[in-house]
Amino acid sequence: MQLFHRLTADTCAALGPPEISHPAPERCLSGTPIFTTWNIEDRNGLYAGRWQATPGKWQVIYDEWEYCHILQGHSILSAEDGTAHTLRTGDSFLIRPGFRGTWEVLETTLKDYVILTTP
Repeated sequence: MQLFHRLTADTCAALGPPEISHPAPERCLSGTPIFTTWNIEDRNGLYAGRWQATPGKWQVIYDEWEYCHILQGHSILSAEDGTAHTLRTGDSFLIRPGFRGTWEVLETTLKDYVILTTP
């Protein structure tokens, strides 16, 4: 196990094929978004890596902590109360457990993430 990882397109490619997924059909509100995930770390409730989504909109329910840094693209993360957060290249943010709302990708979005699940 490496003790240092630089997240780049090359290091992600070296991990092998990424995981491809979609939002659950009952949560998808528009479009047919495709999620591409390169997991660098998956250990004891800690996950880190790179994630990409194509345009679409889906419901999100967070039971975990997530730190994100947007590398490219344009998305809108909206809370249940209607508060909308525009996310663009260079933005960093933290989502706490209990957040509910929608994630809408307007332009294919690529982010680095660190997730910590809570017991």
